[in-house]
Amino acid sequence: MAQHDSPLITGKDQLIDWLAEGETPQQDWKIGTEHEKFLFEQNGLKRPAYEGDAGVGALLSHLAEKHGMKPIMEGETIIGLDDGDGGSISLEPGGQFELSGAPLENLHQTCAEAGRHLNQMREATEQFGLGMIGLGFDPLWKREDIPWMPKGRYRIMRNYMPKVGTMGLDMMQRTCTIQVNLDYATEIDMVRKFRVSLALQPVATALFANSPFRERQSTGLLSTRAEVWTDTDPHRSGVPDCVFDENFGYEQWVDYILDVPMYFLHHGVGYEDVAGLSFRDFMAGKLPGHEGLLPTMADWSDHITTAFPEVRLKTYLEMRGADGGPWNMICALPALWVGLLYDAEALDAAEELAKGLNAADVEKARMDVACHGLNASVGDRSVLDLARRMVDIASDGLSRRHRLDSSDNDESGFLDPVRQIAASGETRAETLLNHFEGKWAGSLEPLYRECQF
Repeated sequence: MAQHDSPLITGKDQLIDWLAEGETPQQDWKIGTEHEKFLFEQNGLKRPAYEGDAGVGALLSHLAEKHGMKPIMEGETIIGLDDGDGGSISLEPGGQFELSGAPLENLHQTCAEAGRHLNQMREATEQFGLGMIGLGFDPLWKREDIPWMPKGRYRIMRNYMPKVGTMGLDMMQRTCTIQVNLDYATEIDMVRKFRVSLALQPVATALFANSPFRERQSTGLLSTRAEVWTDTDPHRSGVPDCVFDENFGYEQWVDYILDVPMYFLHHGVGYEDVAGLSFRDFMAGKLPGHEGLLPTMADWSDHITTAFPEVRLKTYLEMRGADGGPWNMICALPALWVGLLYDAEALDAAEELAKGLNAADVEKARMDVACHGLNASVGDRSVLDLARRMVDIASDGLSRRHRLDSSDNDESGFLDPVRQIAASGETRAETLLNHFEGKWAGSLEPLYRECQF
């Protein structure tokens, strides 16, 4: 909705009601999967610029023409695509391509969507001399080597990030992730799913750890992406304490988001820099430089996208703790969380598994799993033990969902990659490190040959 068509915010109750409007009956619950990938030039492996005949802008225009997608424009600049099927392609700050998938009914559809998108991308990138790879952190290039994409909000974030943390620009330019968006039926259901998924998010980070390199060297970490998020912006990322409060609900979440500093106003084509200012002041008509201006629900919808906790509530819940990865991991991430959260018996078991964990435990575990992966701990519990139990619970939950494909397979097979990781105790990051120290002889060029989509 355009800002001028959006209703003015008259009070906090309106924001609480907005979250309540996201409540969805169980029979209508959907699965929305997002995944990012790095583009690279096949000749030299550099990250491509936006400009030029073989640039990111030209690639977007080609995809639009080839597949009948609608360009998403910022002024005269193409910055994304509407695929016409409920999904979209967008650009991250360093030119990472993201598919924001359509809300789909089952994981068979989700994985088919990912495959269709990657096949379209592979055909297009080959024509442009480009490739794609799924990793959590760029293994080769320094920040100064990576071109910025021409989006107004990124200019504002780029200027603001160094004021609040040391790794915000790394987050913007050098990370990729897989996420899944899931529904809730009631406020109570939202609270249970939010608390369970936030408590167990470090375990997912460990299972999906896939970023052990930076600037051609091992970082000594298994998820360099996860480390980056520990020093990006403490006011908008990490583990919100309020979720573990016994009184947590829509109102407490609204209060949390109201305390996240603003980045921008988007009233028309461009973005106006208001980084660091208060949305509460905005609601009171006291935003410095804009006294008397009141926010609309479109402003609120924009603002909530600038909070980056490990799990985020909008009108659905977003799981945000996983590294980017290959095709089968793109399917495994939604399978894990759907299996845990969309079956009543599985949610009960997951809630019991997470029982007793608090915000401090989860916050400490974020760096522990970045370093040690499945050998880390959350509170006094082994991440490996938790991972194995989570995969089992999710598998049972998916089997009970009984969503079958044309060959009568249920959704539990999509867990096979993380089932194997949990059984072996070896993350993809450790596998890559073994190759780097062994058959790749300290070079990362084979990584691009062997692991590109």
